[in-house]
Amino acid sequence: MRVHSRLLLWSSGLFAALVCTILVSARIGPVSIDTWTVVRATINTLAYPSGVSLESTRAGVLGHGLDLPVPDLAYTQPFSLSVDSSDQVIVQQLRLPRILLGAIVGFALATAGAVMQGFFRNPMADPSIIGVSSGAAVGAVAVIAFPIAMPFGLQTAAFVGSLIAAFGVYLIATEGGRTPVATLLLAGIAIQTFLGAVISYMLLYTGDNLEEAILWLMGHLRWSSWGDVEATLPLTVIVFVVLLAYARDLNVMLLGEEDAQTLGIDVEWTKRILLAGASIITAAGVAVAGIIGFVGLIVPHIMRLLVGPDHRILIPTSALAGATFLVAADTLARAGPAEVPVGIVTAAVGAPFFLFLLRKREVHAL
Repeated sequence: MRVHSRLLLWSSGLFAALVCTILVSARIGPVSIDTWTVVRATINTLAYPSGVSLESTRAGVLGHGLDLPVPDLAYTQPFSLSVDSSDQVIVQQLRLPRILLGAIVGFALATAGAVMQGFFRNPMADPSIIGVSSGAAVGAVAVIAFPIAMPFGLQTAAFVGSLIAAFGVYLIATEGGRTPVATLLLAGIAIQTFLGAVISYMLLYTGDNLEEAILWLMGHLRWSSWGDVEATLPLTVIVFVVLLAYARDLNVMLLGEEDAQTLGIDVEWTKRILLAGASIITAAGVAVAGIIGFVGLIVPHIMRLLVGPDHRILIPTSALAGATFLVAADTLARAGPAEVPVGIVTAAVGAPFFLFLLRKREVHAL
C-alpha cells in the first residue's frame, strides 16, 4: 500500500477515535449529559473569525507598566441548535476548553516524541530529553515562588524557560558548526539534573504556594480556558507542519549522518530545524499543562510498532493517537470521587504498559 493511502487510512481511523473520545469525555462530569445533547452543544460552539480589533493591555516590563496593543478577534457562530442553556454552558465553557486543550497538548507531546526518537535513534527518547520540561518547570516555579520579582505570567515564564534550556543544551553540544547527537544527549541529561536541583531549591521558598507548584509539576488541565486553546493551537499546528515537512529527511538520517549527507541531506541544518521544532511544540504544551510524562514516550513507540518507522506516517499518526490518549487520561483523572492531576494518570498507565512491552521484547533500537 502506498504511503499516502496508508497515511489516509490510519489518520482517518485515529481521527474518528479522537472525535468519539472527545464526545464521550464531554458527557462525563458531576452533571451527566446525553450524547446527542453534547453533539448539538458542540456544533453550537463552532465559530469562525469574522473581525479583528485592537485592545490595550497593561504589562509589566522590567519594572515599568506599558500599554501594549493586543489583537482581539470577533467570532460568528453559524449554528443555533436547540439545547438547554445550562447544558450549553457546561459543555461550551467548562468541558470543551479542557478537552480540546488536552487534545492539543497530547498532539504536541506525541509529535515531539516521535521526532526525538527518530532524531536520537533511541526508543527511550522523549520530548524532555534536552531539558525542555525542566526549563519550563524552572520558569513556572520561579513565578510561583517569587511572583514580585517576575515580570511574566506563569505560562509565559514556562514557555521562555523551556526554550532557554533547549537553546542552552544546543549551544553546549555544538562545536565547530556540528552538533554530535551523543554530546547533545549527555548535555541534556546534565542540564536536566542541574535544573532539577534549581527546582528543588526554589520549592523551599514557595511557602503557601507549595501546593500550586507541586500541582503544576504533576501536570494538570484543571483551569483550562478558551484563551489557552487559542494561544496554543496556532503555534502547535504551524510547528507540526514544519516538522512533517522534514519527515523524509528524518527517515534518511536513520541511515546515519554520513550516508544522509551523501544522499543530499543538509544534516546540520535539518538537526537544527528538528530540535527547534520539537522544543517549541513541547514548550507550547508544557507551558499550559505542566509536566505530563509518558505521552511523548509511549505513544510514538506504540504507533511505530503499528505503522512502521516511516516518519511521514509515524508523525501524524502519533500526534492523533497522543491527542486521544491524553483526552482519555484526563477523563479518567476527573471521573473519580476526587480529581487527580492528569500527569499521575499518564504515568500510572504508561509505566506498566512500557514494562509490558519490555517483557514482550517489543522495545527495539531504531
